[in-house]
Amino acid sequence: MWDQRYDQAEFVYGTNPNDFLKDNYHHIPKGGKVLCLAEGEGRNAVFLAMQGYQVTAVDQSKIGLQKAKALAEKNAVEIETIVSDLGHFDLGEPCWDGIVSIFAHVPPAIRIKLHKQVQGALKQNGVFILEGFTPRQPEMSGTGGPPPSQKELFMSLKSLKEELFDLDFIIGQETERELSEGKHHEGLCSVVQVLGLKV
Repeated sequence: MWDQRYDQAEFVYGTNPNDFLKDNYHHIPKGGKVLCLAEGEGRNAVFLAMQGYQVTAVDQSKIGLQKAKALAEKNAVEIETIVSDLGHFDLGEPCWDGIVSIFAHVPPAIRIKLHKQVQGALKQNGVFILEGFTPRQPEMSGTGGPPPSQKELFMSLKSLKEELFDLDFIIGQETERELSEGKHHEGLCSVVQVLGLKV
């Protein structure tokens, strides 16, 4: 599905970084190593590399990551890319100053396992930045998120607090906000936002 979606000249979600990430990336220790999960065409990874971070982008779409590499080259920065399904990807031992998950829609069993790994893979004072769609998204006027039939792919603040129990939540909120991230993320949407610190 994702290879098909990304297989076009246009950047499906645009080339600008996610707003929540842009507003909060500075919490990640300067110049640190950052892992971007389900990074797609690379807009967030390239933005972080432009801020001086050492960035690794993971996605299951080879085509998406090829576009990410091209976007990095256009902006005169380097990123590392890894083609992998998040259900099989090992985040490793404490080695990341930041981990970023922007609209990563995965089944609960994979998400719970992934979020457990996130907490183990962050260094002390490392930061986890997440934005996802809540179960209210299908009622909203904006576009984005999993299909309504796949309710299990949406995220709530309650479930994230349970899954990320080892992090200190600097920000933890469900809110409505205007998205402008390409034709698939447009308009008023219902999102959950997390900025978590490994203490």
